[in-house]
Amino acid sequence: MLQCKKIILGISGGIAAYKVPELIRQLLAKNAEVRVVATKNALQFVTPVTLQTLSRNKITSEVFEPVSNFNVEHVSNADWADCMLVAPATANIIGKFANGIADDALSTAFLAFDKPVFIAPAMNDKMYEHPVVQRNIRQLQAIDIQFIEPAYGELACGTSGKGRMEEPENIVDFLEEALF
Repeated sequence: MLQCKKIILGISGGIAAYKVPELIRQLLAKNAEVRVVATKNALQFVTPVTLQTLSRNKITSEVFEPVSNFNVEHVSNADWADCMLVAPATANIIGKFANGIADDALSTAFLAFDKPVFIAPAMNDKMYEHPVVQRNIRQLQAIDIQFIEPAYGELACGTSGKGRMEEPENIVDFLEEALF
């Protein structure tokens, strides 16, 4: 079972977001609680209703949500959670994290979070290997952010290479190993 019982699941806008419903199911099967923080682009690939239904929690996708419980979502989620998992993590969100840019719900939640963070990149292989993306990854690793390496395989663009988000069961296994 996961020792990280309360997980913020950050979702950025890549095609690999189609794997997120299965990832949520597998996290719940390990007795984790999941709160989703999604970028607007992520919601182009997977719907809020799907995420809310599977996670059994309201999702956060706006920095300035209508006030309903008088909490600042990115701070209250950070206080609630034991760890953060960002899957899929696009080159864009990795760059925002590495450079301290907080202009959406996910990047703001990341900067408010001071516990273990795990990132599962997903992008075209050329993007993943780009020196700027690799620099951003190294920069985040230097502050103890852990990366779940992308897999090699067929990519959404029709080519093959290293850039596929790791499969949900492997991500859960990685979290279990890292948190013991």
